[in-house]
Parts: sequence; C-alpha cells; structure tokens
Amino acid sequence: MIDHELVREHGFEPYEGTALDVRAVIAGLPQNVKDGFRFDAVPWGRFGHAYGPGDNIPGLLAQVRSSNAEVVHAALRELWASIVHQGTVGSVAPLTIPFLLRAASDPTAHHRANTLNLASAAARREHWGSGTRETFLQVTRQEWMYDCGGYAMNWSIEASCSAIAADTDLLLPLLHAADPDIRTATCYALATASCEAGRITDALRARLATEPSPTVRASIVLAVAELAREHNDPRAVTWSRTLWPDPTQLADVRVSAALAWLCLVDDPVPNDLRTTLDTLSTAELTRLLNDVPWIANVDNENGLARTLDQMLDKAQPRAIDSNPWD
Repeated sequence: MIDHELVREHGFEPYEGTALDVRAVIAGLPQNVKDGFRFDAVPWGRFGHAYGPGDNIPGLLAQVRSSNAEVVHAALRELWASIVHQGTVGSVAPLTIPFLLRAASDPTAHHRANTLNLASAAARREHWGSGTRETFLQVTRQEWMYDCGGYAMNWSIEASCSAIAADTDLLLPLLHAADPDIRTATCYALATASCEAGRITDALRARLATEPSPTVRASIVLAVAELAREHNDPRAVTWSRTLWPDPTQLADVRVSAALAWLCLVDDPVPNDLRTTLDTLSTAELTRLLNDVPWIANVDNENGLARTLDQMLDKAQPRAIDSNPWD
C-alpha cells in the first residue's frame, strides 16, 4: 500500500513504474486477460475506490455482462458510486476500463451507452458545472489531485486514457452503432484517448459526413476539438473556423464548431461568432444539444445557455449534481 508519509516527503515519484503505479499495471495487462475477462489476473485489491480496496469490483463487472437488464443497471450504479464517486476517480477505476469497453461492445448487452459513459468518467476530471473556454474541453488539470484514499488522481486518469486508447479498435466500430446514445457515448470516450488521435480524428470526421443525429454530430465536432487540444493538433482550429460561419452547415454543427473554436484559441470573441450563436441557439437546438456530454456537464437542463454565458460573458460556473441515472 501507499506510504503517505513517504508521499508527503517525496511526492509520488518513488512509486513511479512500480506495482503501485496503476499506469504501469494497465500498460502491462495481457491481451488475453482483457479479452477473456480474466478478473483473477488483475490486482484489484492493490488499488481502491471511495469505499475501500477494489476487491469487490470484479463481481460487479461480472454483473455488467448479465442477461438481466436490472442486474446490469444495479451493477453500473454501484460501480459509478464507487470508482468515480462524486467525480473522484479511484485508483482502481482504470483497471475496469478494458472490461467495461468489452461489455459495451457486445451487441446483446444491456445499458451499453451507460457502460461507455462510466469508462469515460474514469478518464476525465469532474468539471462541476464549469464551461469556460479553458475548462470545457479539458480532460485533466496540471495540478495534483487526490482520490478518497490519497492516491494521485492524475495517474488514475492518465491510466484510464491509456486504457481507452489501447482499445481504439473496439470503439471505432461503435461510431456506426444503431443506437445514437451509443454513438454519442463513443465520441465522448474516444476524445480521451492518450494516443491514436490522428486515426480517431479521421474516423470521427468521416462519420460526420453521414451522421443523422444532431446530438451525435455535435459530439463528433467536440470530440475532434478535444483530441486536438490534448494532442496539440492545430488542424482543428482551421476546421472549426471553417464550419461555424458556413450557412450550408447544419445549426448543430455550426454551434458546436463555434464552441470548439473558442476553446482552441485565445482570440477575442468575434462579433460575427456572437451573431451566429445568437441566431442559431433556438429553444429547439438547446433541447437537441442538452444530451451532448460536454454541454450536459455544464448544466443538464440548460447546458447550452450556461455554456455560452461562461464562454462569451465570463459568467461564473454553477455546480450541478451530475447523476447519469436520473
């Protein structure tokens, strides 16, 4: 276990690359362990969540694969409360991701979108209603964060992003799933990947050309922008700057592209962007974009308006109670 006196004196560096570094553990998980749901080969008890060591996690993950939808629902609810408790990513959370993604990839599984959203939550910092230009597309923070047991959340989030990247090939086909909720959740998960950004971006942009759902289209645009921000890819600036003024583009694409561009540059807000957003941000579009995860994180009832208030007029964030089961 972590020696907190050692951490107070030297930080987490003495544990870097050791058996207590969850990043090293997730990188070393063999493919057959992940594909075969070999829970016995994973050191769950070495890491923790909000309620203690992670020994109970494999039982819950097994229930996620149940043919009974109510059993799956209950297991996901308990996993959510434990491994990303009130936005705090527990150190055991990254170890769940390979199994969550494989469960979500099964076309016969229940609650597939919520399973993907749980994996995404383990790969992100909690925004607590913040939708500023600096935070809207931010996966993590530079300063150190700690979970309920004192473990470095920065390491846990980094390990989760690596776990998602390692399973890019599982996720990309889900961009074409029949259920738009699954496609939206897939965009949100892929946006956190620690590598494969170029291939993921190409797949997202290709899907945008044929995507029929406004919610998914907006999620595609924001996922491309988040990947660009995290991986310092300047192409998304030009791409989003081309989209939002273009009257031939759909309103959901233009508005999401405007949000993306605002988060990718430090430029003052142009008057024509304000005009575009004022014109296009109708009550109907606001309703359609309410389920876009980035926007829902700002406010799950009136997310677009609150996001625009923060980005355009520097309004203060209002913390929300984010509960995926309500």
